[in-house]
Amino acid sequence: MIYMIIVGGLLKAIDLPFSYYSGYVLEHRFQLSRQSLAAWMKDQLKALAIAAPLTIAAVEIIYLLLRVDSKFWWIYASIVFIAFAIVMANLAPVLLLPLFFKFKPVENPDLQNRVDRLARRTGKRICGIFEWSLGEKTRKANAAVVGWGNTRRIIVSDTLLKNFSGEEIEVVMAHELCHHVKNHIWYGMAAQSFLTFAAFYAAYRVLPPLARSFGFSGTEDVANFPLMALVMTILSLAALPAVNFFSRQLETAADLYALDVTGDALAFVSGMEKLAEINLVNKTPNKIVAFIFHSHPSVEDRVKLAADRVGQSV
Repeated sequence: MIYMIIVGGLLKAIDLPFSYYSGYVLEHRFQLSRQSLAAWMKDQLKALAIAAPLTIAAVEIIYLLLRVDSKFWWIYASIVFIAFAIVMANLAPVLLLPLFFKFKPVENPDLQNRVDRLARRTGKRICGIFEWSLGEKTRKANAAVVGWGNTRRIIVSDTLLKNFSGEEIEVVMAHELCHHVKNHIWYGMAAQSFLTFAAFYAAYRVLPPLARSFGFSGTEDVANFPLMALVMTILSLAALPAVNFFSRQLETAADLYALDVTGDALAFVSGMEKLAEINLVNKTPNKIVAFIFHSHPSVEDRVKLAADRVGQSV
């Protein structure tokens, strides 16, 4: 455990300057962040207090499984990690997110009427809808579906509710509703489960010769953890284009659903344009950069999608 604390501390020390520059300096330079340095550091410490014990526990479990069964440890580790991810996806909206943001049920009568109308159109019960106090920390606007089962809910930022028209909010809600209705969260979990098995299997195959080449006694030696972390990082980067492609397919499906359910392409387009303006999003990113790194279609592609959909319905 002491070794893990030392290694983890070194990794965090390396990461901190990059996190500070991207999460604080740049956000303030472009007048997106509303956080003081003290508030930003407080959030960083909260995240560290949550992540550090979980990471240490995860590594201890992996090396325990390596010592118990060096042949099938990767299967057991995958099952444990997937089960934990599923549990945390359920608990995050009620246990983790409230540590960083305030939430309250949306009380806007007009929005509630629009949500009820969406529910009637889709024939699906709307899960809880909560206002997300994002505006305390940033001027960015956002919305998301989080949780599953009894904790599944749609969260809409106060910045979005403040800056968007009723029609634009309705389109955003319809988009998020699609993720709920079409069980996209479970698709995401299934994809993540596959990647977890693939990553641990790759580590099972690569680590033994790699560990020997560095003079370690075996893969069960916790001293080779930096090698395992490096292998996992490389695999994650290699899988990033496929992961983001899959994510963009789900987002496109949700866009089409929102266009079909609301029938309001103008509100869809104006909402996308407004999101790009508020969040300072590049509307026409480089195609290669977008393919590798972007989890959502570009604004240009989403506007074209709406135009094509309108053309099909004429």
